[in-house]
Amino acid sequence: MTTRDALQARLEQGIAALGLSLPADAVPRLLDYQALLERWNAAYNLTAVRDPAEMVTRHLLDSLAILPYVQGATLADLGTGPGLPGIVLAIAAPGRQILLVDSNGKKVRFLREAIRALKLDGVRALQSRVEEVEGQFDCITARAFASLADMLAWGGHLLAPGGIWLAMKGKPADDELPGVPAGFALRERHALKVPGLDAERHVLLLGRA
Repeated sequence: MTTRDALQARLEQGIAALGLSLPADAVPRLLDYQALLERWNAAYNLTAVRDPAEMVTRHLLDSLAILPYVQGATLADLGTGPGLPGIVLAIAAPGRQILLVDSNGKKVRFLREAIRALKLDGVRALQSRVEEVEGQFDCITARAFASLADMLAWGGHLLAPGGIWLAMKGKPADDELPGVPAGFALRERHALKVPGLDAERHVLLLGRA
């Protein structure tokens, strides 16, 4: 079995375990993204995860685990790094406008190459600090890039009325809830079971109070 076949099997098993139904071309495109990330990572150190199989688990499946909670026509992924979960969500559920935001120039250069190479319609990358981004979005994703208090203080203005903020965390983040700024409230919290990942994962759904 070639490496790509092995990675495909791992990814397909994980998608099945998550109970997701993805577009027919999603698996090969996710693997193309993983391969591009692996190639760039050798030169630019975009992620500490270097093993391809671990990338499938820690990056692709971890990002896909929040897909059932994603909603709306527009999404901003704040502190996206190399496109996690934003690019994964763009491939898995195409059709929405997605803004990938990161302050790191190397990572944004990679994002723009990934958008071009993978032909991701409706996806754009912006090099910016979160607090300087403009616009409003139906859904905002943030993968453990800051505390809830900081996330919402910096980026709360980006959440459209009726929108949902998906904060991806390891622990349940009980200690962070008292710091949620006025005007926002925790709607739901779900433990995530990421196939192949022996670690706690949670998603917190926050909205305007």
